[in-house]
Amino acid sequence: MTKMESKVLEERIIEILDDIKAKRIESINIENITIIADYFIICSGTSTTHNRGIADEIMEKLNKEGLHCTHVEGYETARWILLDYLDVVIHIFHEEDREFYNLERLWKEGKFANVRPEILK
Repeated sequence: MTKMESKVLEERIIEILDDIKAKRIESINIENITIIADYFIICSGTSTTHNRGIADEIMEKLNKEGLHCTHVEGYETARWILLDYLDVVIHIFHEEDREFYNLERLWKEGKFANVRPEILK
């Protein structure tokens, strides 16, 4: 995937998250500090059911667009679900776990991009 394609995917995922009412959506551009991915997208759900719904919606919509998740972790417990789309990795957190793991602090050297302040609360 090219850098432009990963940016388009990042924007599409944020759009899906916004549509399904994910909370505190943040995107961190990490392409210059790691080879893991170009973007981490972090969001919160209101419950484990909501977290699974967010993951299901992302995977369903992107599958229809020909993009398949290469790896899923945490779906069973749904406290922290990770969806790996290679250049874009999505972290869907239960709010308490998000505060505990604080990925935003761990990746603070990344460029915070596409933060949607109108839906951070």
